[in-house]
Amino acid sequence: MQPFTIETAVVAPLRRRDVDTDQIIPKQFLKRIDRTGFGECLFYDWRADPSLFLNDPRYTGAGFLVTGRNFGCGSSREHAAWALRDAGFRAILAPSFADIFAANCINNGIAPIVLEEAEVDELTRRALEGRHLLTIDLPAVTVRDEEGFSTRFKMDDFQKRRLLHGQDEIALTLESDRAITSFEGHVCTSHFLHER
Repeated sequence: MQPFTIETAVVAPLRRRDVDTDQIIPKQFLKRIDRTGFGECLFYDWRADPSLFLNDPRYTGAGFLVTGRNFGCGSSREHAAWALRDAGFRAILAPSFADIFAANCINNGIAPIVLEEAEVDELTRRALEGRHLLTIDLPAVTVRDEEGFSTRFKMDDFQKRRLLHGQDEIALTLESDRAITSFEGHVCTSHFLHER
């Protein structure tokens, strides 16, 4: 997984609240278990709306999404995070997230950044005015742009560490590889001696 340290990217605005995972990636696309190829299905049911950011060339290649509260609610499908990551999004900025969705973001190298509603509104306004670049500095837990916007956000130390080091759950488990191997050897030896 790609580490997240200091990232600068175009911000795409999605002015909607309570966006559930079925809107992020509709159920008909959940037939595969590999993590790639879902980006083209992102917000599939909304693609006909000409005002959707995906239909606006100003947001081509956007790496951050700014959106309303309770983003990622609904079912716990990890495909939603896969679709966002496959479409190139490295961070989502919102006043709140559904807990399971936020965990799925961390597991897939996407930073779920919680900001105040007024800050989200300001970033949305700036993004709607044109191609807006934003910098997220994860080590310093700050969000800033070149036009004077600057704020701090909070993130759990464990989640922050995982993003900084690009660790999914498998990578975390492999940190304990030596202890696991030692335990397995001990259990196997004990079982062998007991059986004799």
